[in-house]
Amino acid sequence: MRSRSRPVPDAHGKERAVAQARLWERLAQWMFLVPAVAYLLLFFGYPIVKNIVMSFQQYTTTTFYTGAAPFVGLENYSEILSSDLFSKALLTTVLFTAGSICGQFVLGLAFALFFQRSFPLGRVLRSLLLLPWLLPLVVAGTTWRWMLDTDTGVVNNALRDLHLLPSGTPWLTGTSQALVSVILINIWVGIPFNTTILYGGLQDIPTHLYEAAKLDGAGPVTSFRYVTWPLLRPVVSVVMVLGVIYTVKVLDIILVVTGGGPANATETIATHSYELSFQQFEFGRGAAVSNVLVVISLVFAVVYLRANRRAQNA
Repeated sequence: MRSRSRPVPDAHGKERAVAQARLWERLAQWMFLVPAVAYLLLFFGYPIVKNIVMSFQQYTTTTFYTGAAPFVGLENYSEILSSDLFSKALLTTVLFTAGSICGQFVLGLAFALFFQRSFPLGRVLRSLLLLPWLLPLVVAGTTWRWMLDTDTGVVNNALRDLHLLPSGTPWLTGTSQALVSVILINIWVGIPFNTTILYGGLQDIPTHLYEAAKLDGAGPVTSFRYVTWPLLRPVVSVVMVLGVIYTVKVLDIILVVTGGGPANATETIATHSYELSFQQFEFGRGAAVSNVLVVISLVFAVVYLRANRRAQNA
């Protein structure tokens, strides 16, 4: 019996099959992307657009019943930017952010350099250092508010027992102490993040560079200046940008510990936006304040990254 030979597909059929395969491959790729794109548009894109639109409207509680939100243009921005409370909140935000970032970074870098050396219980201590970062901010803020209480707080009791202070210090009720207190609390919360990221950056630096520097007679300070710091700068850039973007919008700690008081001593742009939106129910003005906060964060990120890039290329 003669075996039947299979028909050989022509060149046109092969091209069509390849085109169909590529089409299905692209469709499969898009199917994987659709959930992520839909998530970003729904939970990030829509709130941002809605917040921008709301900032140009007189959006109050009556809007939820009538559906009417009159367009007011730049009136909301004009009101908030000309108010004395916004100016004070902006200054407080700058002081809070600068103090927190400096403290978190310096102490985080110190801990990262410390844990770079091997010693007994090093891993256990690194794990315990993550505890402030893992705690919910509401829990951390409530704990610190109890600890810093003027009459019953453990901090004042310890200082009195050590005869360092004759009377209780108003850590949270004094206008000159409250801002310092929330800065110190935020530093305590942010140290683990800085330590973790900087420690990972230190692990990527080749050890033979330190050995070569040691052979050349370089001490710890010289090695840090000419080996550690230049190679760690990309990681430092990430830490600084993320730290600032996170810190300028800190809300939980300040609301729980001081509520923005006393006498608006700890009122930041983030807490000011919260009060306008959810206490005074001026959603349009609150949205305008939050948009200003977003612009400040973006401007800092762009300026810092460009300055750091120029420094690296120099």
